[in-house]
Amino acid sequence: MKTLAVQRPLRFERRPPNPFSTAHSLRPILHLKLPAKNPETHSLPTPNLTVGAFSAVAVIFIWSGFIVFSRAGVITSLTAYDVAALRFMVAGALTVPFVRAWWPSHLPLKAKAILTLCGPGAVYSVLMFLGLTEASAAYGGVFANGSLPIFTMLLVLIVTGVRPEGRQFLAIAIIILGGALLGFRGMASGGQDVAVGIALFLAASAIMSVYIFGLKRWQLTPRQALALINIPNAVLYLPLWFFLLPSGMAEAELSTVLLQALFHGLGPGFLAVILFALAAVHLGPTPTAGFSAAVPATAALLAIPVLGELPSPLEWVGIGTVTLGLGLLLKGR
Repeated sequence: MKTLAVQRPLRFERRPPNPFSTAHSLRPILHLKLPAKNPETHSLPTPNLTVGAFSAVAVIFIWSGFIVFSRAGVITSLTAYDVAALRFMVAGALTVPFVRAWWPSHLPLKAKAILTLCGPGAVYSVLMFLGLTEASAAYGGVFANGSLPIFTMLLVLIVTGVRPEGRQFLAIAIIILGGALLGFRGMASGGQDVAVGIALFLAASAIMSVYIFGLKRWQLTPRQALALINIPNAVLYLPLWFFLLPSGMAEAELSTVLLQALFHGLGPGFLAVILFALAAVHLGPTPTAGFSAAVPATAALLAIPVLGELPSPLEWVGIGTVTLGLGLLLKGR
């Protein structure tokens, strides 16, 4: 008579996490349990390359102006804190009538805090404006925007374990090289303290990479991104600026104040938030960040009609290199 062997259930031993691991320290923060279904997902259609590419190109044009206008603003009597305040006065006023309808109530509190603090809000803006008081706009374009795809690729790798495709890596490297060629002449002009400026630009880029990753992961719509970035930052930052931070607004010319308020409030503070959310959802975090590295090229092209400045032969090579990299980044998507 045959006897049946009883199989014992398999037992799995759980190893304790390594407290010194970078992935262990970041995953609890960004690898949150996905929230309840977003009530606005009907407004996020299937990823569309055309929509994503158009949004990303529009963002880099706005960011090109952001670098130039910010540098022009902080070398006047306006402080970096003044320019950030002007941005949230306008962007916050435009958003506040719709905050109740657009607020992403489906997100957990931790996700809201991460996106608010790491997005294009007060922390990012002040870091960029302070960096531009210490270094030229060329440094801002190359280091703040050129490093963004690098930080984003590293973050995606650490949190999700997904490695970038070889083609993506090569494309981003080509874009960064083109940006460096474009910024070479401008970087020669330096600034008051270039090392401090570079450190501030890199810090701004690092926190922005977290926001880009979060946009895609939590599928935020453009309207939800506007509410989450503009309202909490305006509520927290404006009183802090008014009562505690240094200001030179009283000495600034009215035309300078109005120009900075309108550009930063309408451009980076409103339109760019919408377009950035669209690009991140339709293209993904790494390609969206890769587009940002093209900012030096678009800045050089904008300077032709706006400032009457023709690029040098080296800068034309840089523009061509960036264009090649962008084409390779989109190829096959």
